[in-house]
Amino acid sequence: MSFKFFDKLSQDFSELLNDKKECNVIIEVDKGENKKSFTSHSVVLRYRSTYFTKELENTATNENHVKTIIKPNISAKIFEIILKYIYSGVVDIKNIETKTIYESMIVSNELEFEELSEKLESYLVESKASWLRTHFSLIYHSIFNSNKCNEFKGLKRFYNDIITKHPNLIFESEDFTSLQEVALISILEKDNLQLEEIKIWDYVIKWGIAQNSTLPGNLEEWSEENFKTLKVTLQQCLPLIRYFHISEKDVWEKLKPYRNILGMQLWDDLNQKIIFPNQPVKSLVLPERIISNPELPRRVNELISTIISEEHVAEISTWIDRKSTNYSLENVPYKLQLILRGSKDGFQPKTFWNMCNGHAGTVVIAKVAETDEILGGYNPLTWDNSKTQDTYMETNDSFIFSLKNGNIQNSILSRVKDQYSDSALYYYDSNSQKERGPCFGDCEFLLQSSVSDFTKDKKCWCIYGPGYNYYYEKSIRTTDDRFSIVDYEVFKIVKK
Repeated sequence: MSFKFFDKLSQDFSELLNDKKECNVIIEVDKGENKKSFTSHSVVLRYRSTYFTKELENTATNENHVKTIIKPNISAKIFEIILKYIYSGVVDIKNIETKTIYESMIVSNELEFEELSEKLESYLVESKASWLRTHFSLIYHSIFNSNKCNEFKGLKRFYNDIITKHPNLIFESEDFTSLQEVALISILEKDNLQLEEIKIWDYVIKWGIAQNSTLPGNLEEWSEENFKTLKVTLQQCLPLIRYFHISEKDVWEKLKPYRNILGMQLWDDLNQKIIFPNQPVKSLVLPERIISNPELPRRVNELISTIISEEHVAEISTWIDRKSTNYSLENVPYKLQLILRGSKDGFQPKTFWNMCNGHAGTVVIAKVAETDEILGGYNPLTWDNSKTQDTYMETNDSFIFSLKNGNIQNSILSRVKDQYSDSALYYYDSNSQKERGPCFGDCEFLLQSSVSDFTKDKKCWCIYGPGYNYYYEKSIRTTDDRFSIVDYEVFKIVKK
């Protein structure tokens, strides 16, 4: 029989972390003004981490018998969490924002704390699915940056399941061509990837060409060496294409120009299959992908937005209908139809007016650079880019908002005031549209840029301060500072 006193042991070791008497290791993390040094004990580090065992073996001791390990890529905030775990075996995530939990998982994996990394990964998948979907592109790319195929298996399964159902999320993303080869292969291996085979082929070719910047832009100018280069780049991907399930028309129009990378046997077999469809071929014939529903009806808002979550859509829907209690995720009466996404369509103010012209009942969502803020506004009216002069627009039903996210603990709803309903929105003339996008009230939510790019010059604005005569009930920010955005989206709100 054994008596175990793990709680007391953990408490004692936690106190040891603050005992400087016999510390013989300094760990410097972060950089610039955030740089910070932590003291530790080599014996603890060695027995807790194979990573630190190797680091200590390769680090020289100074005249005071102290070793210094420098990790500028790890933030002080994250390392403080990791160091407490090293000494006490405790990580309290109760009041930690999701982004910090994710970053802690990445760092604990790098430092070879497998137990902690896997625990945090499981927590994210099981409890923070909406956040993971909202930050899809960032996380999907980062988890495949590692060369170790056994890392982040849970997250990879989570995202690959999403991509299987909605492949355009990755294939049509701005950073698709920077996707790691191992990630692309994992997608192509899916038998139930919901995408036509010829489109998959097009994306694979696009990715392969992007990896070789020296390839001529005009295919007619390609040499035999150019095709060889592309073939080598795609050697792991080409065998995963289901060639024999591509139409005859597409074989001739899309595959024929690249027949040099297919190999003579495969090209001959494709031709044979067209002429003699019942004759066996020598090439491997992979099964046709299982497309359950070509139209792929989505859930209420699953992954339509790269900025907001399902909970946010339920909240916005509640505000539109002026309900006193939030809709549940199952009862949201609206679906989102994407009109514009900055990272896909561009951040020029004129793009907003051109693409949103004629659309009514829309919501604008913007993510502020360098903060956790998600700001937006709902416009029940029709956007109109044909105004010959700047014009105020009247409605009682518009509102602006800030959504709960990261460090932002609570959402803010601000409806247009009844006495200012005739100034709820501001539509610009064609000349002003070169610099200004959507504007609610008297600059109470405004996207603008003097360099025709909302992400560049910190000109976007939500007025704040006692000197302003607000057209909406309250400010959605607590600062009058101008800002840039990292992305924005415009959706049409449609009844299910």
